[in-house]
Amino acid sequence: MINLSKIVVVGSYVVDLTARTPHMPKPGETVLGGPFKMGPGGKGGNQAVAAARLGAQVTMVTKVGKDMFGDDAIQNFKNEGIASQFINQVEDEATGAALIAVDNSGENMIVVSLGACGTITEEEVLRAEAAFKEADIILVQLETSMAAIHTTINLANKLSKPVILNPAPFQEVSDELLAKVNYITPNETEAGLLTEVEVTNEESTRKAAEILLAKGIDTVIITLGKLGCYLLQKGESNGKIIPGYQVQAVDTTGAGDAFNGGFAHFLAEGNSVEKSCQMANAVAALSVTKPGTAPAMPYGEEVEELVGEPNRQER
Repeated sequence: MINLSKIVVVGSYVVDLTARTPHMPKPGETVLGGPFKMGPGGKGGNQAVAAARLGAQVTMVTKVGKDMFGDDAIQNFKNEGIASQFINQVEDEATGAALIAVDNSGENMIVVSLGACGTITEEEVLRAEAAFKEADIILVQLETSMAAIHTTINLANKLSKPVILNPAPFQEVSDELLAKVNYITPNETEAGLLTEVEVTNEESTRKAAEILLAKGIDTVIITLGKLGCYLLQKGESNGKIIPGYQVQAVDTTGAGDAFNGGFAHFLAEGNSVEKSCQMANAVAALSVTKPGTAPAMPYGEEVEELVGEPNRQER
């Protein structure tokens, strides 16, 4: 019998406005680029879609405006099979937007205007308590209001639900809050900002991971782009690099979100942390082979093909 994972994602939804550019513009420079695409995005939304396409039962908690982008957001979540009853649509805030430039090598620069999802309140998160009770994993990022982040982690702790914190984009987070997190998934830059260690090689990655572990977090996973990720767990004297999958990158936007959604899904299914990291590396690798963020998230069959094995455990 297949054990379907149940995940609550509390986070951002923004509409992605993406333009290709031959090179990143310098200050004051105008570059003729193209093509232009508009589509669903935001770290929370991307991670929710990544998990849902792998087979997870996902509930999304976010906030959008009563505008064209907000209407599209709710419809997109429904199209992906994501429960949307806790997506608040309000008139006094616009739906968030991300301005994305992607160059010919697939690298990107992003400016995010959070809009409505930057104003999620404690009460709006608490309305989803019933979904939290049913969930295997709670997944949260730093792309919303701090009130939403604190409430999410505290509610998960109250209900004894494991929390994955993706500390992106970076905001200051107290050690007290970090101690309530079970899994943290920074990239190299975010790990450096959290620990004041410049993460440049395996030794500095290990040092940063040890500092985060000492803050009371059970498991530290530092994502390393195409190299994979570095894993260090409580009680272990040494961490390890879980290698990534080598692919031809088209657009690296959303790769971290693909990893987090994939990791949450595979972990919630009952896989080991190391196995979940390996599978999440495959999800992230596949996501960069297509343009866009949420639309680029792979399906379970694609992940199976890349790793050469089924992506769900048989119980």
